[in-house]
Amino acid sequence: MQEYQIKRGYTKQFADSMVQSLRDQFETEPAVSADGHYTISYGALLRLEVWSGESGKTLVVDTEADKNADDETIIDTNRRFRNYLQQVTGYTAKERAKKAKKMVD
Repeated sequence: MQEYQIKRGYTKQFADSMVQSLRDQFETEPAVSADGHYTISYGALLRLEVWSGESGKTLVVDTEADKNADDETIIDTNRRFRNYLQQVTGYTAKERAKKAKKMVD
């Protein structure tokens, strides 16, 4: 499970963006649970589950990977996942890595 900060200005539409971005990037309709978790299955991801963190300022992501996926599928899935994170959080992969490193230090 991983938690990502949301860039200022992205929090207003965060709830809608979190779901719409799944549709945009993975071209599938997410299943929604009673507790507000959205789940899809795509490519090398057997399960991608996302939900809003405390106070709606973070995105929480839990994944389960398909260890038998071929390289092409893995590359496509990773690209879509990175694009999803950027679309929802407003941060690039490089910016997310810096933020994660800051949290550890």
